[in-house]
Amino acid sequence: MVETEENTDFSRTTAILSCFTLSVVYVASLYIWNSPYHREHNETIKKRFLSAFIMMFVSPLFVYFGISRSMLQKTTIWELLGIKLVGLFQAAVLPLLLTMILFLGPLSVQVLNGPWKLYAAPMHSTKNIRSLIWWRNRIVAPLSEEWTFRACMLPLLLECYKPTTAIFICPLFFGVAHFHHVIEMIRAGVNFQDALKLCSFQFVYTTLFGAYAAFLFAKTGHYIAPFTAHAFCNHMGFPDLTEVLACKDPARRKILLSLFFAGVIGWCSLLTPMTNPAWFSNKLFWHIDPL
Repeated sequence: MVETEENTDFSRTTAILSCFTLSVVYVASLYIWNSPYHREHNETIKKRFLSAFIMMFVSPLFVYFGISRSMLQKTTIWELLGIKLVGLFQAAVLPLLLTMILFLGPLSVQVLNGPWKLYAAPMHSTKNIRSLIWWRNRIVAPLSEEWTFRACMLPLLLECYKPTTAIFICPLFFGVAHFHHVIEMIRAGVNFQDALKLCSFQFVYTTLFGAYAAFLFAKTGHYIAPFTAHAFCNHMGFPDLTEVLACKDPARRKILLSLFFAGVIGWCSLLTPMTNPAWFSNKLFWHIDPL
């Protein structure tokens, strides 16, 4: 019994160190380029794209060498990483719908105020396709971040922690990793205190989102689930009530506020039913804790 506990403690320490190292390597890969340009410059974005795609090959090595051999005998490395065909359609659609329910308020604001009309305009689509910033925010960042911080970290944590515990540990690495933006803000002329405040706020909401993304990955067993949610959230941005509160029509303002509230209530009510592991044929780790 003592030996088992010691082995478990060793596995947990190894998992935490592996996740910490992986997050450091990911952030460091963005800064290996000696670029004189700011983060929004096309040259900087192109180089960071290359770093992100290199990390797509490096990150799984942490899983392959960090996971126990007994686990690899039970399943494949691809299934651990959330790459599988069984339940793929459900994993691509249901978490996205669930996230859209959470954003019912902001989506309603877009519909009523007209931004949705832009999406159908050919010029709008052409402009997006040509924009590296659009590709970074909607595709490359969600793709590489969910791969590294969810698909490659959670299997290490889920092997030695209960799913509930792993889901709350994993996003801490994701949140802390965003503090590197302090460096970029200071380079852009923002003073240290303001940069730290902004990044602290970013740490809070990226950690909260990270917990949600980790929950989606653990429940569905699919990498595509947190990816689609991440891409959608990046598209929508942080929910902003200022436009609603500034609405001069009291009835319209009450309706929009009600939709914001209804979205949160609906999301909370449907979170567990819409992520039932049985719907995605996800049996990995669920003998430990049904969550």
